[in-house]
Amino acid sequence: MRPSLSLAICLVLVCGIVYLPQAQEKTVPHIEPLPPDMKPYVEVIPGTNIKFEMVPIPGGVFLMGSPENEPDRQADEGPQHLVRVRPFWMGKCEVTWNEYDEFAFQYDIKRKQEAKIDLTKQPPHEREADAVSRPTPPYTDMTFGYGHDGYPALCMTHHAAMEYCRWLSAKTQRLYRLPTEAEWEYACRAGTTTAYSFGDDPKLLGEYAWYVENSDAKPHPVGQKKPNPWGLHDMHGNVAEWCVDHYDANFYRKFPADVATLCPVLLPTERRVPHVVRGGSWDDDAPMLRSAARRASSKEWWRQDPQRPQSIWWLTEGTFVGFRVVRPYQEYDFLKGLRSKVTKESP
Repeated sequence: MRPSLSLAICLVLVCGIVYLPQAQEKTVPHIEPLPPDMKPYVEVIPGTNIKFEMVPIPGGVFLMGSPENEPDRQADEGPQHLVRVRPFWMGKCEVTWNEYDEFAFQYDIKRKQEAKIDLTKQPPHEREADAVSRPTPPYTDMTFGYGHDGYPALCMTHHAAMEYCRWLSAKTQRLYRLPTEAEWEYACRAGTTTAYSFGDDPKLLGEYAWYVENSDAKPHPVGQKKPNPWGLHDMHGNVAEWCVDHYDANFYRKFPADVATLCPVLLPTERRVPHVVRGGSWDDDAPMLRSAARRASSKEWWRQDPQRPQSIWWLTEGTFVGFRVVRPYQEYDFLKGLRSKVTKESP
């Protein structure tokens, strides 16, 4: 590594930006080697035989957003700007119902109660997990008949996805959370600069994604399509995925184009909407599946919820929304202690 770039990377840890040498700017994306102790691993949810795979994602610098000449580009995808991301692990696949049910329906607590375990005498991390708020009972079968075992969990709110990550962190004693929008796009691109992680031709989507042209109007079990170059499945299509960020159509305008910002994120507030959803879904056309495509959540996603106030846990029109988890190698200071601020009184 050149001395000038080494100094720049040191600066990012202090002030959140990296001044890249001119030569380096021309070689973006710049992907760094993985730390030696970052390996793929399988996480088992304690007390169950439910497993999911985590894939190491190297740190680096990339150009976030889409170029102005990209077909179907939307205004909120620009201007393009340099972003630096630290290494992290990301779920190989989207969170499935098998995983989410443990949290949503309190199966872990119910097993302890059936076994007559004294919940007050459990290890601290188990007591912490049990204390995490859980979703209220849904008004109907939230799979909507699409499928359960191996299928992506869907219809949960941003708040619910955040709380699931908090519960999973307590259960496993590892820090899990939603990806930031920057982390999500960086992982989706996997070192590419094209509209999709496999190139610019949407005719190839059928090999990598479930979307409106091939989904038969429903989501499908995770991991059936080809992965992206970093081994992540369903980053394009199947279900769209929640990110940590609050959505702002003009957010990218706040960053310089030629200075790499350290993992920019618009932290969520107590407001229910809008939050960022990425990746497109089984119900979307090809343009929404592009690596840079952004979507904002809307109150319309609760339209048929008869409750007043409407649920902070479940979406009645969210059959296309799910999520996947990340685990930071070194957490950013501005994300430490992050948790949802949404309550029943939230607007």
